Amino acid sequence: MLRLIYADILGTTRAKDLLVSQLESSAAKGATFCQGVWVTTTRGGVLDGNDIMSSGLPDLIMRVDPSTVTLMPWEPGVALALADAFDPDGSASVLSPRSVLKGVIARYTKLGLVPVVGPELEFYIAERGENGWRRVIETTGRVYTTGACVDPKGTFLHLMRMLDQMDIGVFAGNHEFSPSQYEINLWHGEALRAADRTFLFKTAIKDIVARTGQLATFLGKPWTDEGGSGFHLHFSVTDESGTNLMVTPEGELSGTADNMIAGILGHAASLVAFTNPTVNAYKRLGPDTLAPYRANWGHDNRSSMLRVPPERGSGTRLEIRVGDGAANPYLIIASVLAAALDGIERSLPAPPSAEGWSYENESAEILPTTLTHALDALERDSFMRDALGAPLVDVFVLLKRDEVARYEDEVDDPDTREVTQWELDEYLEAY
Repeated sequence: MLRLIYADILGTTRAKDLLVSQLESSAAKGATFCQGVWVTTTRGGVLDGNDIMSSGLPDLIMRVDPSTVTLMPWEPGVALALADAFDPDGSASVLSPRSVLKGVIARYTKLGLVPVVGPELEFYIAERGENGWRRVIETTGRVYTTGACVDPKGTFLHLMRMLDQMDIGVFAGNHEFSPSQYEINLWHGEALRAADRTFLFKTAIKDIVARTGQLATFLGKPWTDEGGSGFHLHFSVTDESGTNLMVTPEGELSGTADNMIAGILGHAASLVAFTNPTVNAYKRLGPDTLAPYRANWGHDNRSSMLRVPPERGSGTRLEIRVGDGAANPYLIIASVLAAALDGIERSLPAPPSAEGWSYENESAEILPTTLTHALDALERDSFMRDALGAPLVDVFVLLKRDEVARYEDEVDDPDTREVTQWELDEYLEAY
C-alpha cells in the first residue's frame, strides 16, 4: 500500500491509500481529490474560499513525488509518499502550501541563495480520563530527562525507534519542561526537504501514538496550568556551494544576516498569523512566558522573538522562537523565508539588539495579542500577500476568521487567558 499524503492549508494531513498492485493505472495521471479540502474547517464546515464552492467543488489532482517515499515501520507493508497538487488543467495549485513554499524558494534560487532550515518542535502525550484527555504524567521538574519516570508506557522510546527507521533526520529527544511534554530534534537541511520531513514527522507521531490509545498533540497551549509547545525554526542562508553567508571572516554577523533580521522583524505582525495560526496560540505568548512578546532580536537571548545562537562559521543562524506547534510546516517556513527575503532584496538594516530580559524593552513593538490582530496585519501586508500568493492568503484568512467568529460566539469570555473547552474541542485532536 502507498499512502499518498499532503498538507491542507490548516496543516491537516489529507491522504488516500493506493494499492501498489494497481499503482501503474491509479497514479498514472494522479490521484483525484475534491478542492473542497482547501476550504474545510477544523470542525468540518466547508467555506466558499477562492470560489471553490460556487464553482461546484472541482477536482484536485495529487501527483506522487517519488523522492519522498518512506516506509511506515509501525505499519508493515505500507509506505508514505508526499504529493504535489494540481488543478484539472495541469497547473500547480495556488492553494497548495507545498507549492507556495516552492515558489518562495525559487526567488532565493534566482539570487544564487539556498535557504537552510532546522525545525524544533515540542508536543504533549495525553491519555483519556473521566473528563477527557489528560497528561500521561503529572510530575514537574523533569525537563531534560528520559526513561520510565517520564515515559511510563514506553511510548516515547517507541516513537524514537520508529522515526529513526523512517530516515527523516531525527537524531535526539527528551522530556521537556512541562509534565508529559516532549521534544524531538531533527537535523537541518534545505528548506523544502526540511518542511517535508517536519510534515512527515508530525503525521507519523500522531499516527504512532494514536495506535496506543493515547493522543499526541502539537497544540500550542493545551493546558492552562502548564507551558505551551513551540515550533522554533533555525534558519540560515548559504551560497550554491554551501558556504554560510551570514558571518564575516572575523566571526561577526554579515550584512546578509543583518538584512534577514530586519526583514523578519519588519513583517513580524503579519508573520505571526502563520507562525501562530489558532485562537489558542496567543494564550502561549505574553510577557514573562518564555515565549516571545515583542518584535525584537538578541544575541543568545531566549526572551526575544529572534535569537542569534552563539555558534559562528558554518553554524551561524537565526532562531525564530515565536512559532506555535500547531503551525503548518510549509506555511511557517514559507512566510519566514519570504520576510527574510524582503530584507535581503531591499538591504534593510536591523534595529539594535535587545539586551537582558527583553519583555521590558519598550522600544520594540508588541506582537499581535490575538489571532484577529495578526490577521488584520496580514491583510495589510502587500509584500507577504504577493510573496505567498493572494489566493492562499485570502483562503487562509477566511478559514481563520471563521474560527475566531465561532470562538467569540460560543465562549462566554473570549478575552480569557484560560484555555477553554471550545479550544480543546476545536484543536486538541486535530493538531
